[in-house]
This record gives sequence, structure tokens and C-alpha cells, in this order.
Amino acid sequence: MFQVSCQEVKKESASPSSNEEKSIIKTEPQKTRLDTILAIFEEKPIYKARGFDFPIAKPNAKGYYNAQPFGTNNHLGEDWNAVTGGDSDLGDPIYATANGFVNFATDIGSGWGKVIRIWHTTVDGVVVESLYAHCDTILVEQGQYVFKGDTIGTIGNAGGIYLAHLHFEIRDDVLLPVGAGYATETEGYLDPTKFIKAHRQ
Repeated sequence: MFQVSCQEVKKESASPSSNEEKSIIKTEPQKTRLDTILAIFEEKPIYKARGFDFPIAKPNAKGYYNAQPFGTNNHLGEDWNAVTGGDSDLGDPIYATANGFVNFATDIGSGWGKVIRIWHTTVDGVVVESLYAHCDTILVEQGQYVFKGDTIGTIGNAGGIYLAHLHFEIRDDVLLPVGAGYATETEGYLDPTKFIKAHRQ
């Protein structure tokens, strides 16, 4: 099996785009911003997260494998590939891991390509964010609500930089910039598979 990951080509750029900067209101104190996120879901509580699924081959990622798990090579997310290898998963659907609110959806270029970020809040008020990178297409817009399992994009290769795969993150610091994708400090980032398995429904 030929494994594909971000690490094999180059690390993602640490430079956020101007659009990324616009996706977060930086003039408010952090607590106020978190309160604003919670208010988004109080307006439409049907979009609060009620369980999390894997973002490919829903709900259990059957036919995919995690080529570079969280923490391997200081990786801050997971790289998901089809077991058939190479670019065989190019264009495969990416699904929202849970009900949520799209706060960012654009092409930031560099090592990231097209990126989608979704805020989620559980019924008991826990806020996390999911990030989906290297997309071939984006099928949602910033400001859109989504349900778990909605198709939000397709698997890509960051404009040909990598063989196709999904770089997927779960963050409990939902106000971080896109970042570098790799770091020795993992504060603000969660192991996606462990989180999903602990929050199934």
C-alpha cells in the first residue's frame, strides 16, 4: 500500500491568508468571541452537534486508512487516504463530521489549497472546530449551517502538490489561525479519531 501524507511532500504553510484573518473578529476579547459562537447555535439549536462521524466514507471511514495519525511527525491532524492508494480518492466526497456552522471556506493556496472550517457546539455547550484541507472542490459557503453527513467538498491534492488525501483536524481552541499543520506544541488541537470515537451517537 502506498501511503500518502502532507509530510512526504512538504509541510503546510504557516502563513494565514487575508481571507483567513477576516474569518475571525480580532477586535473582541476571546470570551466575547466564544459567546458569539454559542449564540450562533442558540439561534438555531437544531444545528448543535449530536454525535460525530468520520469525514470520509461516513460514518466509519470504511475503505480508508489514516496515513499519518495525530502526533506522528508532530502532525496536528490526520491524513486520510483510500486503501486503493495513489490518487484513487481524488474527488471523493468529504462530509461534515457533525452539525455545525461554516466559518471559513476558501482557497488559501500554498501547501493548504482549499480549506473548510466548521464550528460545532454540543448540547452541553462544548465548542470545537473541524478543519478539512487540500480539497478539490468546496461545496459550502462561509455562514452556512450544515448537518452531520452533509457533503461539504471533495478530496483534493492542494493543486497537485500532493497525491490526493484529506488533511483533517479537530480543535478545542476554535480561534486559532490555520497554522502550519505540524508543531511540537499541540495545545488547542485534539486527536480526531479519539475525539470522534468518544462522541459517537
